[in-house]
Amino acid sequence: MREILDKFRQPDVGRRILNKLIPKLERLNDRLGRKLNLMEVCGTHTVNISQTGIRELLLPYVNLKSGPGCPVCVTDYGEIDWMLALADIERVIITTFGDMMRVPGSGGSLMERRAAGADVRVVYSGLDAVKTALNNPQWEVVFLGVGFETTVPTVAASLQEAESMGIRNFSVFSAHKVVPPALRILLEDPEVNIDGLILPGHVSVIIGRRAWDFIAEEYGCPSAVVGFEAVDILLGINNLADQILDGKAEVANMYPRAVTEEGNKAAQELIKKYFNSADAQWRGIGIIPQSGLELADEFKKFDAKNKFQINPGKSREIRGCSCGDVLKGKIWPNQCPLFASVCTPMSPVGPCMVSSEGACAAYYRFHRNLKEGDLGG
Repeated sequence: MREILDKFRQPDVGRRILNKLIPKLERLNDRLGRKLNLMEVCGTHTVNISQTGIRELLLPYVNLKSGPGCPVCVTDYGEIDWMLALADIERVIITTFGDMMRVPGSGGSLMERRAAGADVRVVYSGLDAVKTALNNPQWEVVFLGVGFETTVPTVAASLQEAESMGIRNFSVFSAHKVVPPALRILLEDPEVNIDGLILPGHVSVIIGRRAWDFIAEEYGCPSAVVGFEAVDILLGINNLADQILDGKAEVANMYPRAVTEEGNKAAQELIKKYFNSADAQWRGIGIIPQSGLELADEFKKFDAKNKFQINPGKSREIRGCSCGDVLKGKIWPNQCPLFASVCTPMSPVGPCMVSSEGACAAYYRFHRNLKEGDLGG
């Protein structure tokens, strides 16, 4: 495996691709009368495109925008507020991933609740949360499950484990979301001008390449499933340039070493067993039909929403935070009035600055000195 990955990390290979790619991008710029607009919808892509220098290297030719590819970033205020209210209940242990600790709700964050005395613990998986429940039988243990299709099978496995062990003091608050419905919303928004999509490799491992066919068939938008090394990303952009030059719209699999046509059937069956599709609220975007996952009826005994009667009250959005427009690619992170002033990774106002894979955090780390005039066009 290391030998395979090394091939996608070789600078000379990247330079050869760039030598072919840049003339194509120049032709497209001349044809369109503007830069090309491509969007990635994966937090790992967001970071790697910035960290490798690809975003700034191609900036004269391509606007590489970041879409709603960070699950932490799209977790809604209401979901955080529910967990904050739960934290006030005695003999409840809240477990979640580290990134979720600082995501702001209407009245603070889980980290602030922990500082005030609530039992909130960072875990690395849902199975860790099951172990916490097993070791604390007199407490209710709730796992805040956040993530896209990549993460959901592991949470389903934790439910399977809790069921097989007869654990009754474990439950899940599902804030899980699925990506394809969100892309429909973006592609139907006339204010979101996208010439091509860089599709997430990790999600595609689970759902398969074929799950994205609607992008080309219904919306006529070129797209490519792309891996995460610099060469992967350049090959993906090169493929999109070829599609656009040729007037084609297809879903190319540029990550065949990991992604198949049909995806991981075992993972899909596990998700199907424990979860049902449901409408979901995405922070800054709104309700997207059938974009969320709730526990299936057979497993409602593990559903924290059923187990606890919580009324967190009406959620309030943070004034001045532009995460919603950043997630839709309508503005660049440094166009938010709070960026790098009152909103920094050390003191984040919005979730796009909280998560290490958030667009604002990536821009703060790698592109803080870019002027607004350098972007767009």
